[in-house]
Amino acid sequence: MSGMEAVFLTIITASTPLLLAAIGELVVERSGVLNLGIEGMMVMGAVCGFGAATLTGSAWLGVGAGILGGAFMALLFSFLTQTMVTNQVATGLAITLLGLGLSGLIGSPFVGLPLEAKMNAVHIPFLSDLPFAGKVIFGQDPLVYVSVILVILVSHVLFKTRAGLIIRAVGQSHNSAHALGFPVVKIRYACIIFGGACSGLAGAYLSLSYTPQWIENMTAGRGWIALALVVFSTWIPFRLAVGAYLFGTVWILGLYVQAMGVAIPPQLLSSLPYIATIVALSLISRNKRLSVVNTPASLGKGFVADR
Repeated sequence: MSGMEAVFLTIITASTPLLLAAIGELVVERSGVLNLGIEGMMVMGAVCGFGAATLTGSAWLGVGAGILGGAFMALLFSFLTQTMVTNQVATGLAITLLGLGLSGLIGSPFVGLPLEAKMNAVHIPFLSDLPFAGKVIFGQDPLVYVSVILVILVSHVLFKTRAGLIIRAVGQSHNSAHALGFPVVKIRYACIIFGGACSGLAGAYLSLSYTPQWIENMTAGRGWIALALVVFSTWIPFRLAVGAYLFGTVWILGLYVQAMGVAIPPQLLSSLPYIATIVALSLISRNKRLSVVNTPASLGKGFVADR
């Protein structure tokens, strides 16, 4: 494998967990809910995925457990914010703290254990043997392709189907959607659980494929970057994909520069993705028209049906 192939492969694998988590959050926010608990859902997906794969010897059972771990945390968030109508910002932060603490407790027996159940890369006859493109495009592990398929499906559902129109209507004005007879709370439950499942899948990808091991707090702030990506993309799925790969490129190039021995403090290089996040959000905030046009008007607002 050439050096250029290795760079592109690493960028794609580094971008995939960001893309998986962010595409789920995009659906959640399109329904009018602000979920700051992505980090907690991701780390629960990581520990559940690694634990299940280690105990069963099946990477796919690990993926399923990761999805369930993220969905469970999302269900808890849904109950608190939609049924109990708690503050979404405070509840999301609490879910993140709970996920970080609970994952450390659950994962303590798995620290330092090697992962035997590896997720193998997909091999497509002829295509995977092509120079450069074969390994970079047609030789990835299955979850990379799942992330791309999710972007296409979410874009289609949100903008080409009646279900997507309803989700966007709920996010734009939950009172109007309720007056038209749409079950606002149920719709938001479904969107939040979908988003949590995507976050859990992103976490499972981290512990089963990207770095096949369990380390406490291994998400390392990726959930917060996923949140920023949704705003960066102005709630458009394909822009989200571009943003995810852009941030993944920044992440990996910082590591490569560090490995090349360039005389730059490693702490500064490690902070590059977060600096890029701040810069991107600052640029987006300057374009008021772009932000206002796509921002769900009911984002972060609790809904209580009229009795």
